[in-house]
Amino acid sequence: MSSGKLVRPHGLFFEEFIIGDQTESVGRTVTETDIVAFAGVSGDYNLIHTDAEYSKGQMFGQRVAHGLLVLSIASGLAVRLGFMEDTILAFRSLEWKFTAPVFIGDTIRLRVTVEATKPMPRLGGGLVTLKMEVMNQKDEVVNRGSWDVLCRSQT
Repeated sequence: MSSGKLVRPHGLFFEEFIIGDQTESVGRTVTETDIVAFAGVSGDYNLIHTDAEYSKGQMFGQRVAHGLLVLSIASGLAVRLGFMEDTILAFRSLEWKFTAPVFIGDTIRLRVTVEATKPMPRLGGGLVTLKMEVMNQKDEVVNRGSWDVLCRSQT
């Protein structure tokens, strides 16, 4: 984020989130191993993810990563940024759009922007709405949405 607060090693308290602050994660390359492992964990062996020959004749001409795999990687990239470490009390909700395919070998990263805050003192903090954008190595947004997280107050 522009204030630099979202990249420190310990989480931010509710009062430290400033609307408009933004930060970006490092990149992470999506591998065939990621897709195979996710298929095993989720049980989603859809041929567009797991069969190279079948996928050649489909809309994207090759295998694509599971949309929920990309969302899961985005969650991990958000945690790596550190602003949620030890201060996030609960992940409350999300809205998500899968806007473009992610292929084996694509490198994705996450851009996070603070969109809104709402004090919730009876819960010990407040609700923070985060705009999330997953971008590929071409700077194309491939997933986007918003996450609502309940964050601890420092008081």
